[in-house]
Amino acid sequence: MKNEIQHLNQLQSIELFAGAGGLGLGFSLNDVGHKAVVEWDRYACDTLRNNKRNGVEPVAHWADVTEGDVRDFSYAGFEGLDLVTGGPPCQPFSMGGKARGFLDDRDMFPQAVRAVREVRPRAFVFENVRGLTRASFYNYFSYVQLQLEFPNLKAKPKEEWLTHLARLEKHKTKGGKSEYHVVARLVNAANYGVPQKRERVFIVGFRADIHRPWTFPGETHSLDALLRDQWVTGEYWERLRVAKKNRPALPPRMDKKLAMLRDADPATLLQPWRTVRDAISDLPDPEKRPNAELVQAHRFQPGARTYPGHTGSPLDEPAKALKAGDHGVPGGENMLRRPDGSVRYFTVRECARIQTFPDEFIFAGTWTETMRQLGNAVPVKLAQRVAGSVCEQLRQI
Repeated sequence: MKNEIQHLNQLQSIELFAGAGGLGLGFSLNDVGHKAVVEWDRYACDTLRNNKRNGVEPVAHWADVTEGDVRDFSYAGFEGLDLVTGGPPCQPFSMGGKARGFLDDRDMFPQAVRAVREVRPRAFVFENVRGLTRASFYNYFSYVQLQLEFPNLKAKPKEEWLTHLARLEKHKTKGGKSEYHVVARLVNAANYGVPQKRERVFIVGFRADIHRPWTFPGETHSLDALLRDQWVTGEYWERLRVAKKNRPALPPRMDKKLAMLRDADPATLLQPWRTVRDAISDLPDPEKRPNAELVQAHRFQPGARTYPGHTGSPLDEPAKALKAGDHGVPGGENMLRRPDGSVRYFTVRECARIQTFPDEFIFAGTWTETMRQLGNAVPVKLAQRVAGSVCEQLRQI
């Protein structure tokens, strides 16, 4: 019988734009209960439902997913909840997409603001792509943050967003009292122990009446520490049992860097970046091992090819950012590049490892739909790190 007793110290949240559940899992791993989970994509909804039905922790204790448009979701009965979290669709701001921003119908930041205004949570956490910080979206990113700081200063009917932005700026410069204290930070997931170079923006807010000073959690992993383990001490190769004949060549022009790392006090370094090899070395090669499919979702997918700018992820570095693609997985994306230069697609299970989902987590849909879910997901380990800091703050209040 599953333990359904709620912890006395458990925080409660609404998870919007849930996708495959990466951000939600990060919060659940910090003892946050999801009272509502909202997602429109039916395959992602099936993923969440299947894992809940199969008793996968902690999804088993989430509220049933609400499949539908968040614009139709009512927040009645959720007022004053601890948290509102979610990743508004990133395609309007993605470097790889059409980058139409606020002109894109998929821009759901207005709905994130509505949720904060109507729920008035103690805190919120929203995540999006690095493209949101590009110069062409500077004004709109400021607009998003100001709306979250003053969610009750709503746009008037038919008011253009730039006009509303000017009103918000004027309100703030004249000493308007903030409703939420907002912090925005661009982070690289690799610096938090994720085996992937994935840059994402987090927007975190605490309600002004309960706010205490808070800073974004510090980085825990670094490239320098990885280079030291690989090329100074050799601990990386020994730990992963890579014979000398199978190790790649030392990267060129590294003499000065390695001399500096050789003299560095190990106590001053962070933990090493985690690599693709770290993430998948215990899995059989799906192309060469006939029993590879005994591992759930670890099936070889043919058709991988390289082209300029899309050459796959080296085995001994964090992966390049996994992508969803406009129409499934574009050629050249989400691939492993072996030391001999050959490439193949990452399997679903390998992508899940790279996104730090647990092995028991199963994804619904075709290979293309599954890869889209994974390409859009927040790495669980990154979400867990951010959530841990936010939740620690809330539990002290």
